[in-house]
Amino acid sequence: MKIISWNVNGIRAAYKKGFLDFFQKEEADIFCIQESKAHEDQLNKELLSPSGYNSFWNIGPRKGYSGVGVFVKENPILVKKKFPDMPQFHEEGRVIELKFKKFTLLNIYFPNGGTRSDGTEMLSYKLRFYDNFLSYVNNLRQEGESVIVCGDFNIAHTEIDIARPKENENSIGFLPEERAKLDKVFKSGLVDVFRKLHPNLKDAYTWWSFRSGARERNVGWRLDYFVVSKDLIAKVKNISHRTDVFGSDHCPVVLEIFF
Repeated sequence: MKIISWNVNGIRAAYKKGFLDFFQKEEADIFCIQESKAHEDQLNKELLSPSGYNSFWNIGPRKGYSGVGVFVKENPILVKKKFPDMPQFHEEGRVIELKFKKFTLLNIYFPNGGTRSDGTEMLSYKLRFYDNFLSYVNNLRQEGESVIVCGDFNIAHTEIDIARPKENENSIGFLPEERAKLDKVFKSGLVDVFRKLHPNLKDAYTWWSFRSGARERNVGWRLDYFVVSKDLIAKVKNISHRTDVFGSDHCPVVLEIFF
C-alpha cells in the first residue's frame, strides 16, 4: 500500500502547478493533503473526484485557511470530522480520521503556533492541541486500533531535522517546549517512521522558505511526518521525501507499507 502526505499550501494553487500530474502518476492508494485553503464548492470536479478515487474533506469556517483532504481508492468504514469531546480537533478543519479494516488513519494539519497578524498568541493553543492529539491516539490504541498519523506537524524534532538549529533556537517550530511535545509523542510508543528507517540521515527536509533561495540551497526543516503505532513499524517497506516535486513550499512524503 502506498500512502502519500503533502501540505499543498493551497490546493487550487497546486492544481495550477501540476498537482494532478503528480497525483495520477503516483497512483497512491491513499493521498492526504493539508492546508487545502479551499471549501468544497470552490473545487472543480477533477479535484473532488479524480478518476478512480473518492475524496473526503474537513474544511474550517475561514475561507482560504487551513483544511485537510483525503483521496482514497477504497472507501473507509468510517470517516470522522468532528470530535465533540475535543473541540481543538475540529476547529479550523485540521483533522480528518478514516477507519479502515486493518488500521485507522489520522491526517492532521497541526497548528503553526506563531502569533497571528491580529496579535493573538497561538503557541499555547498548539501545545494544547498536541496534548489532546496524544490523548486521543492513546485511546485509539487502548481500544486495539493500529494507527497511522500523517501530516504537517509544524515542529522540527531534533537538530538533525533543521538546517540551522543554532540560529532557530528561539523560532516557532523549534522551541524547546514544542520539541518536548514530540519527545512525549515518541516516548508513548508512536514511531517516527522516517527516523526509524534513517536515524542518522542529514539534510533531509520537507519544508523550505520561499525566501532567499532556501530550497535550492536546501536550507530546510523536516516538518512533515508519518507516525505509526509500534505494531505497524515491521510492516513498513519504505518512506521517502519527494524533493523533486514542486508546487508547494513543502514536498510530498511517501510511505509504502504492507497489509
